[in-house]
Amino acid sequence: MVTQERRTLDASIVDAFAQTIRGQVIQPSDEAYDRARTVRNGLIDRRPAAIVRCRGTGDVASAVRFAAEHALTLSVRGGAHNVAGTAVNDDGLVIDLSDMRAVHVDPERGTALVQGGATWGDVDRETQRYAMSVPGGVVSTTGVGGLTLHGGLGHMRRTYGLSIDSIVAVEVVTADGEVRTASPDRHADLFWAVRGAGSNFGVVTSFEFRMHPIGPEVFLAGVMYPQEDAVTVLRGWREFAEGSPDEINAIALLWSVPDHEAFPEELRRRPIVLTAAIYDGPVAEGERATQALRELGEPLLDLSHPEAFVEVQQAFDPFFPTGRNYYWKSTYVDNLSDEAIAVIIERGRARGSGMSAVTLWQLGGAITRVDPRATAYYRRDAPCLLAAEATWDGADGTEENIRWSRDTVAAMQPFSHGGMYVNFGGFGEEKEAILRTTYGPNYDRLVEIKNTYDPGNLFHMNQNIPPTVSG
Repeated sequence: MVTQERRTLDASIVDAFAQTIRGQVIQPSDEAYDRARTVRNGLIDRRPAAIVRCRGTGDVASAVRFAAEHALTLSVRGGAHNVAGTAVNDDGLVIDLSDMRAVHVDPERGTALVQGGATWGDVDRETQRYAMSVPGGVVSTTGVGGLTLHGGLGHMRRTYGLSIDSIVAVEVVTADGEVRTASPDRHADLFWAVRGAGSNFGVVTSFEFRMHPIGPEVFLAGVMYPQEDAVTVLRGWREFAEGSPDEINAIALLWSVPDHEAFPEELRRRPIVLTAAIYDGPVAEGERATQALRELGEPLLDLSHPEAFVEVQQAFDPFFPTGRNYYWKSTYVDNLSDEAIAVIIERGRARGSGMSAVTLWQLGGAITRVDPRATAYYRRDAPCLLAAEATWDGADGTEENIRWSRDTVAAMQPFSHGGMYVNFGGFGEEKEAILRTTYGPNYDRLVEIKNTYDPGNLFHMNQNIPPTVSG
């Protein structure tokens, strides 16, 4: 069993290993080290013994075997976007996939082959040449692997499902250092598990995705309302979401107008309710279909307009820079009642930072049309997801902001059947208890598959599903 005990790795051992791979091994004495160990979340400051910047699957397999041989804590760094910061560790080994970002599109088959270190911006850049894309995230710098392996929510979720629902096959390096292709007819148990709990089972070095038509232009509805109108706006948003077609993917945020040049100076930092939606279809139809979102009250600012899909995918990028502090937790909302809305508004007003947000994601649509037992991802029935996104700058306020996020999720439990979106899981403090709720009856099967592919729990820097330990 791999433990997380701190230990020292002799530099000569690392140097010898470096001679066996094509990529680069970065050690604490190297000039590139501090940048290589940095992730987006400014709260995370960890110092691994070595970072292996892999050039291909062979390097990944060698690094996995090296970590297992020396009983090292192992992390996998893709886009380095994950809020929990598990892409890096103290005193262990980091497999860095940032040099493995190739995207190859096969327009005849309608598929895209994506390396494990690619970002969603990389995917969009190639697939949009054919007015196609893969259901991904809402920030273009997010890594494909990190987002996908635990579900994948983005602007196409209701139209085409979660990111995992478009996976055709994956290439994965498991804990024994073997390279396996997992698909419906090859290592089907592993293929099932990686679609929702993937970081527990290996390093996915490439994804084959089914693409879907979207763009090149879509209609973006985005309206800022005064926070004082939150009751009316959120009740109207609820009614809109309940009656909207699958082509509409809506969110609502209790937020503040960013202190950014893109917004009028007199509105910056003002508390607001932002309603936003993407229409995955013809622009003219989208403008009509989202009109009701623009009439929920008297807008402070209406940003609705046709936009290139690649630009929509980048719209939130400026607000999530590297070095800012992030602590995001979530819970599914099964009953968005008036009472639930009142709690949401109260928690929105209690934010400790204007950069923080209470975000409601409209779910349903294509997500619900996949059997919850067909993939590891289980909570497909929930109509909404709530995320308490604590976001702030500087060293002060950490305790306050983290407590706000946790308290917000706790306050919403009377309106939830339980579970969380694993990509918004805080620091995973609840461990097995929350994962059992999140994966429901799928959890025990995940443990069995973990026993098969990672009985020593090499891959534990994640929302961990521990294997069964005998004796």
